Amino acid sequence: MKKKAIILLSGGLDSITVLALAKGQGYRCYALSFDYGQRHNSELVAAHNIAETYNVVEHKVIDMGLGSIGGS
Repeated sequence: MKKKAIILLSGGLDSITVLALAKGQGYRCYALSFDYGQRHNSELVAAHNIAETYNVVEHKVIDMGLGSIGGS
């Protein structure tokens, strides 16, 4: 049975590198991203595309509910 890893996937270079390393070491990877009300959805789109490309077991997006405060 393969070991499991939860990867915090932002869509940036650091998180994709961690995902690639974990996959390369044989881990079953699960991805977790956060929707914190960012102005542009490009980070979440990138995270989704990366999760599909690397065939993660499951990719969850947690809505932080911060959109009403402001965006980044």
